[in-house]
Amino acid sequence: MTCVALSNHDINILEKIRDPESNPLTGIILDSSLPRDPNITDTGVYERVVAKEREIIRSIQKIEAQLMRPGSDQSKDVAIDGYKQCLSAIEGIISQHPNYASARNNRVQIFRRLYGDAILLSETSDNSMPLIDNLEAAEKKQIAVTALTDMEASIKLLSPPSLASPISPQVARTLSMAHTQRAAVYLKTAKLLLHRSLDVDDNLLESKWEKLDFEEAASRDLALGGRYGNPIAKGLAVSVNPTAKLCGQIVREAMKKEYGPSFGE
Repeated sequence: MTCVALSNHDINILEKIRDPESNPLTGIILDSSLPRDPNITDTGVYERVVAKEREIIRSIQKIEAQLMRPGSDQSKDVAIDGYKQCLSAIEGIISQHPNYASARNNRVQIFRRLYGDAILLSETSDNSMPLIDNLEAAEKKQIAVTALTDMEASIKLLSPPSLASPISPQVARTLSMAHTQRAAVYLKTAKLLLHRSLDVDDNLLESKWEKLDFEEAASRDLALGGRYGNPIAKGLAVSVNPTAKLCGQIVREAMKKEYGPSFGE
């Protein structure tokens, strides 16, 4: 079998065909010597905050382990109470360290587990089986505002000033999480928007969006989530990118004209 070696230029061209918005120059530069969080540079303070955060994460893991255990007497109500205690604890960290992006990301994770990813819609129940699906409208809107604000704040707090600016592995991980989580919420909203109405605070930018806006924003966030280290997000970015979908459809139609209507079946 003949083996063809492709140059970096060839690979970049093929990637551009696969994803029209790809840019081979946007790879991140990791530097482990940089502060793990640029907004908490005191090592002692950072270690204490991380220790509290890890304790909360361990509590969440225990709650989930109990829920998954066959024959467990752990009820949904007990799990909800446990998550609300974790939420209170993570909000304590945010209150003391409002610029600690990781805690804001973890608050969003708790929100998503409690209320699901359809929090921007009139009805929040979905197949991700949120623990709570009967929220009052006012409470739901406030949670949506907090979640979107947290994700936006995390991204602004940690995003490097330029593509050439190095960041620590911890910053990259948190940025990947923030972008990927927001993409999940946007994708769920886009998917269900045909059957439900948008129901968010009028002051939010998203309150004016339509299905395509959510898809485009999700694609951008997935691409950035992938750029910062999540390979699944990177792969999904192309599949939900409206431009890439349109290009793929055009190519398929051209191939059918060339090879017949049965092409691809």
